[in-house]
Order: sequence, then structure tokens, then C-alpha cells
Amino acid sequence: GMEKLVACVQKKPDAVCRLICFPWAGGGTSQLAQWGRLFDDSIEVFCIRLPGRETRLEEPFAKDMTSVVNEVTSVLLKELKEKPFAFFGHSLGTYTSFAVALHLKEKYGLEPVHLFISAAHAPNSAAHLAVKSIVLPDEHNDLLAIMEILGGNYELPHDEDVWRDTARTFREDARLFQTFSFEKTEMNIPFSCDFTYFCGSDDKIYDAKGWRELTSGDTSFYELPGDHLYLLKPCNESFLIKHITRSIENSGL
Repeated sequence: GMEKLVACVQKKPDAVCRLICFPWAGGGTSQLAQWGRLFDDSIEVFCIRLPGRETRLEEPFAKDMTSVVNEVTSVLLKELKEKPFAFFGHSLGTYTSFAVALHLKEKYGLEPVHLFISAAHAPNSAAHLAVKSIVLPDEHNDLLAIMEILGGNYELPHDEDVWRDTARTFREDARLFQTFSFEKTEMNIPFSCDFTYFCGSDDKIYDAKGWRELTSGDTSFYELPGDHLYLLKPCNESFLIKHITRSIENSGL
């Protein structure tokens, strides 16, 4: 299960903390898994690989968020219990990481030391509900509209086959996103860890303020130069690596 679900390019048995990364819609592990080489030895990076892509190409796509949460939890529970962990999620990955974190907290009393979230509406916002209720097109041509809603703005592949595969993965990931549900009740603050929210300055505007209501810890917000995939720019990547390292160190491990 572990080899299938997790890309880890550099094992760090003596790491103090694990950073578990959750990729964006249509994405795989190729970019975020490489962060494992950029952090020092105190942080080991795991990147989550969803079914239907890369080495899991032959598997059917996940049918709903619950099945993703169950797989991640069952495969990683031992690791999550054995040493502190933090989550980083970008776009769709933000919701996947949030859903997994909620489940871990509710069922096992486990919580990340820090939740790093990126380019996503707060799940308790009206904007989030609006995106959830969009009817997904069956035709690839209409997919651009969906990508703009779910994925902000970024360059699309020019190669016809790559485009078709990306489009299919993206539509399945969009379906997955729509099965994620979260109801915030008045009294209920699900987390106590700190949150950090990142976004690109040229991306569309996200309704991010609601994240503050979801933790009793601190919430900070950073806007970095770039579009929806701002995090792939080397200057932003090094900012993220430094910031994440400092935040984890400051969480008192």
C-alpha cells in the first residue's frame, strides 16, 4: 500500500517531522515529491499519489473523497502515530488534506503540527459551495471552463494526447472534489494547530478568510508572485521551503 500511495524521493529515518503533500487537480507527485531533496534532514516529505495516474494508471479513479481518506488513513496510520506530521495541500489537494486531517482528528485524536493550505476557498465559504454545485461537462472541450473554476489559471499542455489525459484526470478530480463535504457548526472548531494559507498574486481571488474559523491556532496569509501554479517558480519554492521549515520548528517539536 505504501509504495503505491506515497512518493518519497529521499528517505530520512531520523527526521523529526514528516510533511505530507497533496497535489492539485489533474496533478501527480512529480513536483511536490521533489521537495524531499530541498528540505534538510529534519523533515521527510511524502507525496500522496491518487489512483488513476503515474504508477497507478491501471487503477480506477477514486470514486469519492471518503475512499481517498480511508486509503490514506489506513496506509499511513502507523507512520502518523509514530512521529509528528504536517500537511501541505494545493488547490484540490487542500481539500484532500483537510478531509484526511478531519478524519484523523475525529477518529484517532491525531492532528498535524501545522496545516499549510494553498489556492483554495475555505470549505465553510459560500464560494466553496458554489463551485461544488457546478454540473461537470462530459465533453473535454467544456473542460476549460471547469479548469478555470477549479484550477485557476495556468498553461495547459499543447500535445493532443497529453491534453486528453490531463482533461480526463482533471474531470475525475473535479468529481472527487464535489464529493467532499464539510459542515461547520457554530460551536465546532475542528483544529488547534496553526494554519498558513498561500496563494498566487495573479491567480483568481479565493475566499480564504473562513480558514480562521476552523482552528483555535494562528492563521497567517501569504500572497506570492505568480498564477495558480505559483509554487513551481524557484523563488517561491525556496520561500515555501524556508517558511514551512520555520513553522514546523516553531511548533515546539
